[in-house]
Amino acid sequence: AQIKALGGTRLHEQGYRGEGMTIAVLDGGFAEVDRKRVFQAIKIKGTRDFVFPASANFYNETDHGTKVLSAMAVNAPNVYIGTAPKATYWLLRCEDQQSEQPVEEDYWAMAAEFADSVGVDVINSSLGYYEYDNHYGDHPLWHLDGHTTLISRTASMLADKGIILVNSAGNNGMGPWKKITFPADAQDILTVGAVTVEGKNAPFSGVGNTADGRIKPDVVALGSPTVLVSSRGTIIEDMGTSFSTPLVCGLVTCLWQALPFLSPQQIMQLVRLSGDNVNHPHNIFGYGMPDFAKALVLGRKSSTAPNTEGGE
Repeated sequence: AQIKALGGTRLHEQGYRGEGMTIAVLDGGFAEVDRKRVFQAIKIKGTRDFVFPASANFYNETDHGTKVLSAMAVNAPNVYIGTAPKATYWLLRCEDQQSEQPVEEDYWAMAAEFADSVGVDVINSSLGYYEYDNHYGDHPLWHLDGHTTLISRTASMLADKGIILVNSAGNNGMGPWKKITFPADAQDILTVGAVTVEGKNAPFSGVGNTADGRIKPDVVALGSPTVLVSSRGTIIEDMGTSFSTPLVCGLVTCLWQALPFLSPQQIMQLVRLSGDNVNHPHNIFGYGMPDFAKALVLGRKSSTAPNTEGGE
């Protein structure tokens, strides 16, 4: 249902399931991905740990990244299908679960640079920062301009390097911060908020706009709840923009597989234009819930003859 709500079933039926595409998952841990049978069929190109000190056991950290990965990569017919089950994945750990420190922005930037170096097409980042332990390095709201913080400056470079970043809006909508977190404010990325199964805004979902007036989030998807596969190999429901994000990310990958001659900016714009709130975008839903089948039609209509440059 969560794929169908985004028009993704149509892409899958046409054979676009992420084959030939590479996704980097930036997260805090991928517990049990190496052991549970349901994850064995995932095409994992490699792993890297950017947290200092590195984990003694990469697959023995938090299961947050496990659940994020499942929403895209699991391929268990008649049980659970992710949004890009035939893509190849890099698992990059850049979030320290034990503390919240400004250095984690550096970890994230290092992971993004590494993702670029190994030629990934798309990055899924279900991470966001604004407040740190002991309030050292906290960010004020006016930093939300896409270029002030280290992490957002890095994120804003990715599209020009041929990479689409899909980042969660953050879950601070009910707290004093309320806004999207960093790097969700970056330019030329897709920031994803969360909605309920009734299509209402999830109250925890961080809102925009950016400090310089850009519409954020860009789009929304089911995040209250999202159906996932846990580190125990069971189907569960969980809540958060962390989990609405990979639904969009996987289908962005399938869309780009179908339209490889378009640039990252063109693919992201198709996603926005396919949203059900495209005529009245605002700081809660952005452009709304995208329809990837519609985006594919729009892309085929508007595109010129394919060139030989792939997704660059």
